[in-house]
Amino acid sequence: MKITVVGAHGQVAMLLHPMMMKRGHEIRGIIRKNEQAEELRKNGVEPVVADIENMTDISDPVGKVDAVVFAAGAGPGSGSERKWDVDRDGAIKLIEAAQKNGIKRYIMISAMGLDEPRGDKVFQDYQKAKAEADEALIYSGLDYTILRPGRLTDDAGTGLVAIEENLPPGEVPREDVAAVIAEILELPETTGYQFDLTGGNMPIREALKNATATSAGKS
Repeated sequence: MKITVVGAHGQVAMLLHPMMMKRGHEIRGIIRKNEQAEELRKNGVEPVVADIENMTDISDPVGKVDAVVFAAGAGPGSGSERKWDVDRDGAIKLIEAAQKNGIKRYIMISAMGLDEPRGDKVFQDYQKAKAEADEALIYSGLDYTILRPGRLTDDAGTGLVAIEENLPPGEVPREDVAAVIAEILELPETTGYQFDLTGGNMPIREALKNATATSAGKS
């Protein structure tokens, strides 16, 4: 499978690339900075430098692939404007690029707790931006899966998670988030679902299969 990852130099994405390549996939990574390209090449990823924040149409950088993963984010320390420009508008631009290029499969890295925005104004704007991006994907007609992890940590992944339609607040290692995405890409039955994700006690593939079987239904 050929896969384009937007936000390919992010922490989760850099963990995801070797997992996907180990499964035989080819990765095209969209990055914002030229200086990030060499690190991607060393990891076997084809780098594509494109500033999605300031481009109207990103279909050329996305290319003709089998699936896309939105792993970009404005990041900590950025203001409200970048939250809207990257976390919402970047995700929507990828939806439009997928539609234009005939790509059906779209994996979104979102966040838990978007239904009740909390924190300061910037954090609330981030949550609202992510929620609007998720909603746009749900109604896009694409074969989506939305993954909503809890608080991300740098702990080593355990391979044991909790995945359900709604979970209480929790945390999860970035390595396990990447591993869940790698599994989702190979499980077509996860299409049309959005899942919360935290650390837990169930192996990833089993947790995903259980979540699709027990969910109230596709979004």
